[in-house]
Amino acid sequence: MRIVVKVGTSTLAHTTGRLNIRQAEKLAKVLSDLKNSGHEIIIVTSGAIGMGVGKLSLSERPTDIPTKQAAAAVGQCELMYVYDKLFGEYHHNVAQILLTADDFEQQEKYTNFSNTLKRLLQLGALPIINENDTVSTDELGIGDNDTLSALVSIGAGAELLVILSDIDGLYTADPHKDEDAKLIPIVEDMGDYIMSLGEGSSSSLGTGGMKTKLSAARLVTERGIDMIIANGSKPELLYDICEGRSVGTRFKGKSQ
Repeated sequence: MRIVVKVGTSTLAHTTGRLNIRQAEKLAKVLSDLKNSGHEIIIVTSGAIGMGVGKLSLSERPTDIPTKQAAAAVGQCELMYVYDKLFGEYHHNVAQILLTADDFEQQEKYTNFSNTLKRLLQLGALPIINENDTVSTDELGIGDNDTLSALVSIGAGAELLVILSDIDGLYTADPHKDEDAKLIPIVEDMGDYIMSLGEGSSSSLGTGGMKTKLSAARLVTERGIDMIIANGSKPELLYDICEGRSVGTRFKGKSQ
């Protein structure tokens, strides 16, 4: 199975912006094992700006574009060093791909990206994809990595998109605020009610939130791709997902 795994900032980093070593090591071990078993894995990663915040000892995530881009430039080096080191321990080669909105909007660039991605998979590499935050801006960029992971899933011809977040899945209400909120295990229709459940980000270092995850689900399910939201603090759940067990919230792709 070809699987795109989107890793959120909250999965990779502490609230300080510094690397969550235990989490990163567990994630790399599980993904390496799944790759060893024959699955094709593509990672869409957040965390560059968050790690840059930590490396530069900033007190909070910057709001102005030049500082965001500076933090991304510093953090992206750290991020890829960590991935290369962790996956190298399990004898997997990683490949960095940085994308902008133009790479999806211009047909020639999109074709080149898609071909390169598929060739990397044929060569046994593990593509690690991020938006090129050093040159992208909020006004001109893709904007969030949930959307990026959906676009990558479509371009890669993936069968499944897994979004690892700081929450177990989609709930009937915000579980951080409402103790009666219930997990929704399966979504078969991305109608108005489901879309209305989206809210803002729960992470001070990340972007997006449930709203962008639901938009990503709508994009991929329209193309026949399933999507799952699962808790990134439990990377071992990826085993259950690959074995067909119920985990988090699964958004069913439409029959093509």
